[in-house]
Amino acid sequence: MKFLKTTTFLIAAGLAQPLIAQEAGGRLDIVVQPEPPSLMLGLVQNGPTQLVAGDIYESLLRYNTDLEPQPSLAKSWEVSEDGLTYTFQLQEGVTWHDGEPFTAEDVVFSADVFLRETHARLRSSLAYVDTIEAPDDTTVVFTLKTPFGPFINAFEVGTMPMIPKHLYEGTDFANNEMNATPIGTGPFKFESWEKGSFIHLVKNEDYYLENKPYLDEIYYRVIPDAASRAVAFETGEVDVLPGGSVENWDVPRLTEMDNTCSTSKGWEFFAPHAWMWLNNREGPTSDVRFRQAVMYAMDRDFVRDVVWNGFGTVATGPVSSKTNFYSDDVTIYDHDPDKARALLDEMGYDGEPVRILPLPYGETWQRWAEAVRQNLQEVGIEVEIDSTDVAGWNEKTAQWDYDMAFTYLYQYGDPALGTSRNYVEAQIEKGSPWNNVEGYRNPELDLKWEAAATSASAEERQELYNEIQKEIVDDVPVAWLLEIEFPTIHNCNVQDLVTTAIGVNDGLRDAWIKQ
Repeated sequence: MKFLKTTTFLIAAGLAQPLIAQEAGGRLDIVVQPEPPSLMLGLVQNGPTQLVAGDIYESLLRYNTDLEPQPSLAKSWEVSEDGLTYTFQLQEGVTWHDGEPFTAEDVVFSADVFLRETHARLRSSLAYVDTIEAPDDTTVVFTLKTPFGPFINAFEVGTMPMIPKHLYEGTDFANNEMNATPIGTGPFKFESWEKGSFIHLVKNEDYYLENKPYLDEIYYRVIPDAASRAVAFETGEVDVLPGGSVENWDVPRLTEMDNTCSTSKGWEFFAPHAWMWLNNREGPTSDVRFRQAVMYAMDRDFVRDVVWNGFGTVATGPVSSKTNFYSDDVTIYDHDPDKARALLDEMGYDGEPVRILPLPYGETWQRWAEAVRQNLQEVGIEVEIDSTDVAGWNEKTAQWDYDMAFTYLYQYGDPALGTSRNYVEAQIEKGSPWNNVEGYRNPELDLKWEAAATSASAEERQELYNEIQKEIVDDVPVAWLLEIEFPTIHNCNVQDLVTTAIGVNDGLRDAWIKQ
């Protein structure tokens, strides 16, 4: 454990003694797996990018583990009684990492210009927004076209990161040279990136919250081999193993080590949902009977118990059981090879091979792909595994160059924010791996997704989402797999590591090291 011990205090009402004492200073080493393709959070939203960039960039709000909004760049906010106007009062004295002031104009640029163009998931929420205005430097007003209850959950850092207007306005966003050296308002500043080795962030000495952050620097360590990541933690070379950074079978051994803590908290907002995209456009996967056969062919209980060491729940459809408006009143696809073969016979499947693209996040995902290949081959489906690196996976999925592709996406606390984007036709856009990549089209369901998002009644929303889940599960636009769980493992001397519903991704402003 690496630190310079000093002590900071929060003194209230003239009291002489400290109410809270954290030890300021020190260095935190944390694994990032795999290496991010970019740290420009407005352009790239995959897991490794969010892990690192969530402490460089900020949004208007954070969320506690009960998904309740908390201040971030906005110190307060009001929602009008008709649900159409959201007024945010910004923190004062906030500067970008290059010293320029952060103002309401940056918020307007970020949400209304930059992210409308670049952020497929946020775009679906911004479709409900009529205007975004800055009446003064510290006030921002979002006016909606129609009430959209989940909108208050759209201000998380990975969903609506603030982008510096003075560096991006009028530029080619995707090719702006500043993408390589990201500038945010967050508690840590980008210092350097040695590809294949580490990403180095340093304390933002001008951070607007007094005494924070406590840490002096963070090294995000790139260690490609999972066994080596586990050894790095065992030897004290790294202090934190974020969820998913070691193989599941190593978790029990590591958590039994002395002075080792673990938590499953910090995933409440994300509720990660794993599935395989099934290309609905062409090939065998364009036939709903083939897609249903895939569901019956897979032994998902085996995968949960053996490949994921019990860290997960078999998914029943598009909405996680950990998310609001879940329903299990759907067709249940138990492991039934005979049903799978019957469906393949009915469609006249001729043995055309399909390509499976594993998620390049470690051996667990490769083993998962091999388990699915074995299940599918047992019912007569020929399978080729098309392995690639992260950049290759991003490119292939974004360009629809696959038959079946593993992924997991976040739910963001509400189907209107994290789920519908994967299934509505308006979110089919080549070039992005975070939207309706499978190419599913169902105009009637699109109308129900819209109605469920804008209904003022929770009961009406639940009824509509029940209908959606029942119908879409029969269509099988994707092959739902598991609601996956990721324990975060860390040296117990690291305190307050997980303080929000996205955990390590935005929590390092609160973290400190105990001697």
